[in-house]
Amino acid sequence: MADRGCPLEAVPLPTEVRESLAELELELSEGDITQKGYEKKRAKLLARYIPLIQGVDLSLQAESRTTGPAQTAAAAPKQPKSRPNNSRDERFRSDVHTEAVQAALAKYKERKMPMPSKRRSALVHSSVDTYTPPDTSSASEDEGSLRRPGRLTSTPLQSHPGVEPWLDRVIQGSSTSSSASSTSSHPGGRPATVPSAAAALTSLVAHAHIDLHSAPPDVTTGLGEHPHCERPQVASVRGVPRGCSRSILETADGVPVNSRVSSKIQQLLNTLKRPKRPPLKEFFVDDFEELLEVQQPDPNQPKPEGSQMVMLKGEPLALGTPWPPSLLTALQQWGTTQPKAPCLTALDTTGKAIYTLTYGKLWSRSLKLAYTLLNKLTSKNEPLLKPGDRVALVFPNSDPVMFMVAFYGCLLAELIPVPIEVPLTRKDAGSQQVGFLLGSCGVALALTTDACQKGLPKAQTGEVVTFKGWPPLAWLVVDGKHLAKPPKDWHPAVQDTGDGTAYIEYKTSKEGSTVGITVSHSSLLAQCRALTQTCGYSEAETLTNVLDFKRDAGLWHGVLTSVMNRMHVISIPYALMKVNPLSWIQKVSAYKARTALVKSRDMHWSLLAQRGQRDVSLSSLRMLIVADGANPWSISSCDAFLNVFQSRGLKPEVICPCASSPEALTVAVRRPPDLGGPPPRKAVLSMSGLSYGVIRVDTEEKLAVLTVQDVGQVMPGANVCVVKVEGTPYLCKTDEVGEICVSSCATGTAYYGLIGITKNVFETVPLTAGGAPVSDRPFTRTGLLGFIGPDNLVFVVGKLDGLMAVGVRRHSADDVVATALAVEPMKFVYRGRIAVFSVTVLHDDRIVLVAEQRPDASEEDSFQWMSRVLQAIDSIHQVGVYCLALVPANTLPKAPLGGIHISETKQRFLEGTLHPCNVLMCPHTCVTNLPKPRQKQPEVGPASMIVGNLVAGKRLAQASGRELAHLEDSDQARKFLFLADVLQWRAHTTPDHPLFLLLNAKGTVTSTATCVQLHKKAERVAAALMERGRLSIGDHVALVYPPGVDLIATFYGCLYCGCVPVTVRPPHPQNLATTLPTVKMIVEVSKSACVLTTQAIMRLLKSKEAAAAVDIRTWPTILDTDDIPKKKVASIFRPPSPDVLAYLDFSVSTTGILAGVKMSHAATSALCRSIKLQCELYPSRQIAICLDPYCGLGFALWCLCSVYSGHQSVLVPPLELESNVSLWLSAVSQYKARVTFCSYSVMEMCTKGLGTQTGALRMRGVNLSCVRTCMVVAEERPRITLTQSFSKLFKDLGLSARAVSTTFGCRVNVAICLQGTAGPDPTTVYVDMRALRHDRVRLVERGSPHSLPLMESGKILPGVKVIIAHTETKGPLGDSHLGEIWVSSPHNATGYYTVYGEEALHADHFSARLSFGDTQTIWARTGYLGFLRRTELTDASGERHDALYVVGSLDETLELRGMRYHPIDIETSVIRAHRSIAECAVFTWTNLLVVVVELEGLEQDALDLVALVTNVVLEEHYLVVGVVVIVDPGVIPINSRGEKQRMHLRDGFLADQLDPIYVAYNM
Repeated sequence: MADRGCPLEAVPLPTEVRESLAELELELSEGDITQKGYEKKRAKLLARYIPLIQGVDLSLQAESRTTGPAQTAAAAPKQPKSRPNNSRDERFRSDVHTEAVQAALAKYKERKMPMPSKRRSALVHSSVDTYTPPDTSSASEDEGSLRRPGRLTSTPLQSHPGVEPWLDRVIQGSSTSSSASSTSSHPGGRPATVPSAAAALTSLVAHAHIDLHSAPPDVTTGLGEHPHCERPQVASVRGVPRGCSRSILETADGVPVNSRVSSKIQQLLNTLKRPKRPPLKEFFVDDFEELLEVQQPDPNQPKPEGSQMVMLKGEPLALGTPWPPSLLTALQQWGTTQPKAPCLTALDTTGKAIYTLTYGKLWSRSLKLAYTLLNKLTSKNEPLLKPGDRVALVFPNSDPVMFMVAFYGCLLAELIPVPIEVPLTRKDAGSQQVGFLLGSCGVALALTTDACQKGLPKAQTGEVVTFKGWPPLAWLVVDGKHLAKPPKDWHPAVQDTGDGTAYIEYKTSKEGSTVGITVSHSSLLAQCRALTQTCGYSEAETLTNVLDFKRDAGLWHGVLTSVMNRMHVISIPYALMKVNPLSWIQKVSAYKARTALVKSRDMHWSLLAQRGQRDVSLSSLRMLIVADGANPWSISSCDAFLNVFQSRGLKPEVICPCASSPEALTVAVRRPPDLGGPPPRKAVLSMSGLSYGVIRVDTEEKLAVLTVQDVGQVMPGANVCVVKVEGTPYLCKTDEVGEICVSSCATGTAYYGLIGITKNVFETVPLTAGGAPVSDRPFTRTGLLGFIGPDNLVFVVGKLDGLMAVGVRRHSADDVVATALAVEPMKFVYRGRIAVFSVTVLHDDRIVLVAEQRPDASEEDSFQWMSRVLQAIDSIHQVGVYCLALVPANTLPKAPLGGIHISETKQRFLEGTLHPCNVLMCPHTCVTNLPKPRQKQPEVGPASMIVGNLVAGKRLAQASGRELAHLEDSDQARKFLFLADVLQWRAHTTPDHPLFLLLNAKGTVTSTATCVQLHKKAERVAAALMERGRLSIGDHVALVYPPGVDLIATFYGCLYCGCVPVTVRPPHPQNLATTLPTVKMIVEVSKSACVLTTQAIMRLLKSKEAAAAVDIRTWPTILDTDDIPKKKVASIFRPPSPDVLAYLDFSVSTTGILAGVKMSHAATSALCRSIKLQCELYPSRQIAICLDPYCGLGFALWCLCSVYSGHQSVLVPPLELESNVSLWLSAVSQYKARVTFCSYSVMEMCTKGLGTQTGALRMRGVNLSCVRTCMVVAEERPRITLTQSFSKLFKDLGLSARAVSTTFGCRVNVAICLQGTAGPDPTTVYVDMRALRHDRVRLVERGSPHSLPLMESGKILPGVKVIIAHTETKGPLGDSHLGEIWVSSPHNATGYYTVYGEEALHADHFSARLSFGDTQTIWARTGYLGFLRRTELTDASGERHDALYVVGSLDETLELRGMRYHPIDIETSVIRAHRSIAECAVFTWTNLLVVVVELEGLEQDALDLVALVTNVVLEEHYLVVGVVVIVDPGVIPINSRGEKQRMHLRDGFLADQLDPIYVAYNM
């Protein structure tokens, strides 16, 4: 490599210039100097040495930086190395990474991403912490502070002349992408525009929606469109009336396109159009229906080509040395022969030495403690402890002296110390897991210091509280005054106890569980010997220790090995490092320490603080042990540190990175040349190769590389090999990355109490390719990933815990962190505060990156940083990030000594308690294993289908209600053909029989109507219509009344004079803008010649407020019926034939379509007759109705049935429940109604509003035992959860469990099913939700995965026939097959009443015929999917009962990925995802799935929902959510039947009228 350097290397720079340059770069990275100032000063410094530099070709400079430094220091370890003039030698790592990132970003400069929009209030975080900078310290686990790509020493990218222009472009580009929403994001944000996106959308829509009924084009998948012309829509409620020319460009729903949301979505679509990953070939079976793709290995992926590695043997442990037989013997020897020798010096936070523990003191105090522990502690007169018991050591990081006494005291008493962190609060991150460890170790006693014990949280009794998940502990303070002096004749056992456990060290695994690793006495001794030999420790030398002395290298070197060699340890507490990061260097200098034990973080911190410190000298150091030298970012810390401190006496060969793991203890240490170490090496490895587990020295691709340094040689007396990460532990090839395994007598022995995983980790037997064991001794897995390099040096490239397996490749979390940090880290996020982990979604790991955002970063800056991080990671690691979240400063859970508690962060992410302030999800790019979009197969013809069913022995799916002919004499049916006649007959025969009682909110009767009263009122209305309204027979009259008797009377008044009534819900006075246009539209579409109403409503219709919503001059004649004169009509109109139109029934469907159906007199009386027979209604009966009386079955029950059957109806207007929730149930109880009807919204109000009040209702005498049937009137799939919770809740009030059932009706037939009073109970079946997407029914057991309960929608009414037909071929289907429900019945509506004569389009809705089989019967198509299934039950006629199951409306279904989804299924999953989701609605927009959720909770927790919603929809429905919209409760519109108006919601969203809390666009 050496000869590949470039000519520039010839000029060596003097030391002081190098130093000044390093300082300069440091100032820049810290922000103490501007970019310009930096460039000026740098040019000035370098001018003398390189007159050339300005003219140098940029590529050449880059070349010198990437190749030059790869030389090894072998040639001349002692002289200062020659460096390229840009002073960057081996520290090139950070540059390369930053350069790589900048280059990656340059590639992406064209791509724009839509920025999420956030309501301003959601930006204000209440926590005060937000503005205190977080503890950027970083952790024992993950030392973020000098991550590999630190800009500490990197060339700022603007110093390259070629870089600036694109950088500016990228910055501007990204800011424009934030579209108009930036106005709301921050007071400082500047609004930007996206003309291009809006224009693009306009053109897209122009192409897509010329034909109103074709499906929007599918822009996200490669499939062709399937125009879904199945059920063309009926006159739209929205937008312009159908007649006028559509001159304004609109979407299919009449929303003008230039709204902000649409342009954003268009931007998102543009981002998604790019093909992302090559299509995958094969699948693994997730189940029969949908095969999840399993990623196939890429045939071109790199494969290991080297020979099989051989086991590496460390040098033997020196034999001639007189080792002490055990550590305690050594302690006894030094404590008695050298009592004055210093053992440990503790410092306070100012850096002053507060106490020096001598060997004599350590020995005497440990003895005292051992004696006290064994003899002075009792419980119930038994000694509390016996040898071999475990004892917790709870000591703060600032008190090494007490810890050391406690540790050796336990060893002397033959007790097993378990050192843990001090629990600060009851809810410390991970504290519960530590409690679990203490419990499983059977710990009953905790040792601590006086000060620490005082600081612990106390219960009322003054005892230390029991922390969550902890066993009950006794606490013993080990300060001198609490201990007893042992008698003269008491001697502890100081001999080595062999394989017995000496101590237990805790370790937190990737999943967050805490395990205890047992280290035996013999391992302890072997470890101390090996470290002494490797590090050349000699008696009485001084060691400075910055690490945590309770575990890991800090314990092995600073507490154990030091005692064996009578060394003097200077312990630097973490608190002192935070105040004065230079403290350890000052102590090395002051005490002339020979060795120092640090982490790369400590080196990084001291670099930041070293300015102006000229008087320190590091010349006394012979070894600077870097404990986390195996971390990928440690190399840049080591290089930068050497660069700055070489002038202060630091020798290059002193830096000794080492690798260790809790299981194997020290694995390898680099030794200085005088201890026989080979020269240090570096490797520049291809990141792509590493992701396939292969070592490739990178040649072509200079950017996506990882530079690692060796961690030295294997420990003395140890054997090492590298085995495959997964499966059988075969040896790796020489160019393959695997897990390093160690066999030696100095490793841990087991996970305490966990036999299974112990065997796997501590007793691995590596095998050669032939299957032969490598050695007869078992190996311990270290959890480190690496390979053996030249000179038998060990290289580590990552940790098993940080490995994320995405598809067939593996990525290291640390490497991803490094890449993120190379994207201008200091500006937006804090350095050591980035967590990267993976979560499993849809059978694969997905990468999540969480960072703490600086409080001063604006929304736009953060979003821009996030999008650039995504691009950088994509380019360098070729992997997509699933979710990138920013949280406010100081809110990530901390690990004990700074750093981030990764597993706790992951836990919070999955539970939705992370509370991010910015989120970017990219499921479209990451999730590549979705099932293939379903290709519609050519359908089997209808004839073959029937034959197939016959062959299979399946009956055709056909069912009918009871025959009408058998049920009553046709004479009465003939008599009752016209309702007007029935009313006159009743007024004549039973004039005073009460038909209607209307209740108000207080439950008092406000109006009643007997047969004669109703008749007389109807006559007066008829007279007024003829005289004042001058109407002729057949004119349409709109009835705009609140629910009540007036509505009923005017209805019959219209029939009396031959007019056609149209009932219309009155506008809401507080909400005219949205409710009045619907009233106006129904009046216009129904061609009403007159409006009948009350005086109050008449005033409202003509008011100023109304004029703002509609054109009030175009109302037809408006008559009020409040005080019409008492006049009789000359003659009551009698229709010439039963097929004449009786009334029009207008309703807005959930898809936002206004459809009016025509009901003839024959159909009206047939409907009443069927209901009468099904519910056994007679004049003596009372029924209670809590429904809206304007359309469908609600209207029929309210206005028609009582007159036909003569029963008494107790009318409860649903609006009154808002002020008195118990009104309906009280009325049912008071009037002892056997039959009652309600809507889902009423049932929901009762369930939510009365949940806690059943006791109070019982006290008031509410008793529901009279109810035989309580029916929910619905036009949808039964809501089982709601009906079940209603039944359970009111069981206490006597409601029978079998009483609650549902009805089913639709536009073509308002009552198809109704439970009624006789017949078997409704049945429930469980179907596979995945099969439903393919239009198939597969019945499964209750509780099986993906099962969906479906309840029968009541019994089919008398006279009604139902068949299930194929949606496309229109052939009949078999039993339990999913198809469209077709219905034939005398009370079918006779057709749509539409205004522009579009009946032709819908003729087949009312007059469809099967394409095969019985082709004569005329059917009406309901537009609902469902199936029929023959049950084991028998119905009233003794036949086996056929149950009808409604699955959902065809118009509502979403066609995605070639499959059919019912919105309710996706919504149910979403509502389950998090407890603060109150309601949810989904719809599609140009093939993007939009999920709107209502948040019940704090606005700043809103963003937790984005990832949870995306995850659950992926997991359960295999769909990628395109947009997540978080809104306030009550935003999702609901109609009177309690159905979600998804299309209105969609229009509101696209027109930007929802005022969302947050809108996240998933990339």
